Amino acid sequence: MTGKTVTRADLAESVFRKVGLSRTESAELVETVIDEICNAIVRGETVKLSSFATFQVRSKNERIGRNPKTGEEVPISPRKVMTFKASNVLKQRILRSHLARKAKQKPQNPAV
Repeated sequence: MTGKTVTRADLAESVFRKVGLSRTESAELVETVIDEICNAIVRGETVKLSSFATFQVRSKNERIGRNPKTGEEVPISPRKVMTFKASNVLKQRILRSHLARKAKQKPQNPAV
């Protein structure tokens, strides 16, 4: 992995370069989209971005967990969690990229 993190500023810069909005408008657009996604998730709605992923809120029941340090059993209270499920299109893009990178790194055997 490259270790690069894509930030809101990076997204706004990309919108600026590709769409042609001003930098301020691009940043506002990115913020608006992220806010709308967050608000929908908070309301408990499923957010599906075709060819990218689905974000969904899921309820988890109470269960018994274990403190890894002491081994003591501890009840874990019921809660809601957000799940992220990558689309098949995204999974395939990641796989193709991984395979292409792997093929480039493969050492060539010299002719004998």
